[in-house]
Amino acid sequence: MAWQEITINTASQEIEAVSGALTARGFSDLVIEDQQEFETFLDENRAYWDYIDESLQKKLQGLSQIKLYLEDTDTQSLTRLQDVVAELGLTMTVSVMPETNWEESWKDNYPPQPVGKNLIVLPYWLSDSDNSGRLPVILDPGLTFGTGAHPSTQMVMEFMEDLVKPGFHCLDLGSGSGILSIAALRLGAESAVGVDIDPKAEDIARENAQYNGFSAPQFQAMTGNVTEDKSLMDFLSQKEYDLVLVNIVADVIIGLAPVLPHFLTKKSTLLCSGILDTRLPDVEKALTAAGLTITAVHAKEDWRSVMAVLA
Repeated sequence: MAWQEITINTASQEIEAVSGALTARGFSDLVIEDQQEFETFLDENRAYWDYIDESLQKKLQGLSQIKLYLEDTDTQSLTRLQDVVAELGLTMTVSVMPETNWEESWKDNYPPQPVGKNLIVLPYWLSDSDNSGRLPVILDPGLTFGTGAHPSTQMVMEFMEDLVKPGFHCLDLGSGSGILSIAALRLGAESAVGVDIDPKAEDIARENAQYNGFSAPQFQAMTGNVTEDKSLMDFLSQKEYDLVLVNIVADVIIGLAPVLPHFLTKKSTLLCSGILDTRLPDVEKALTAAGLTITAVHAKEDWRSVMAVLA
């Protein structure tokens, strides 16, 4: 089935009114592309990001438009839409999109992702493919943070290849999809606990672990914030961990730094990642102030990953 992509140009301050008018006339599946909305979202969620793709920001520069899609044979809806757009005093462009199996085409964005010397991240629909002898980390990608494509995640996995030994116990703070916990188990760890503040991440991580054949007590997923929930921190710190993983962003790592020693022993290793190069000194300062010693730093593109131990 072929589709038509209709783009309606408007002003940022008119986006809501135009969207409302279109919805009232039966055009409800709208895609909003608006620089101001994007910038507002970033400002309101600044604690959760440390880097924005500059090419994406440039693409959105000055952009205020609404897109919707109609079947190429739906001439009646197209005519009705043209009348609505003219009534609103706006302009629109129509382009025909090639026939595509949209239900399957999104999978093309998630090819197998070799990481380090021994690991490969696979979407679940390719779990039976040839892994070239690599250890598979199987995920349902796109549901939450952590697909193996980002340099910060790759660096932690590369660190882990040299660190994880049979019998290891791992704690993954900010576990997202559970990718790092699953990688640790694939590399021979005895157990892994994944903790995230998003309740959805708990279910997703548990499901991803099951794709790989891991379940409790080997893998446990939990929801909570260890900096605010003392009972959770006390529960987690009852166990000794050989490896503690924190792959988030610089500001969150800095906020976590004072509590991280609760989860470490003299035999433990801490891996922190998601650190933009310009924020590395801030993270190192926070970790050092918390009583940790930096033992190694890895770099990939603009990102840094830090290994630390108790001083």
